[in-house]
Amino acid sequence: MSLEKSAFAVRENAYAPYSNFKVGAAVLSEGGTIYSGCNVENIAYPEGTCAEAGAIAAMVAAGETKLTEVFVVADSKQPVSPCGGCRQKLAEFGSSDTKVTLANLDGVRVTMTMAELLPGAFGVDHMDADHQDRD
Repeated sequence: MSLEKSAFAVRENAYAPYSNFKVGAAVLSEGGTIYSGCNVENIAYPEGTCAEAGAIAAMVAAGETKLTEVFVVADSKQPVSPCGGCRQKLAEFGSSDTKVTLANLDGVRVTMTMAELLPGAFGVDHMDADHQDRD
């Protein structure tokens, strides 16, 4: 199954009884495996889980920590963009040139790189301990 088909298929499993806004996401790992996730709402907002986070969690649970491509789909007028937290999560496991495709159910697609989706992403370089000794 393709990345796109995986995202569309898992979207159908989303648990969204409060918003009725179902989202599906699929990530392609460096090892060539597709992992998918859907949003899971909870009556105690904000305790739900985003689709992107679910796909990443499935990848990590399988022992992989590097993604090379992302596909996200929702039923919206414009292709849905990951929330800020999910952008950071995707950046953690991807690279600046990771391909990210955002889609809606009407066939509209927007493709960009991770750097375009999250310019100035917080990364491991920001955690460099050498700078902590500066005055």
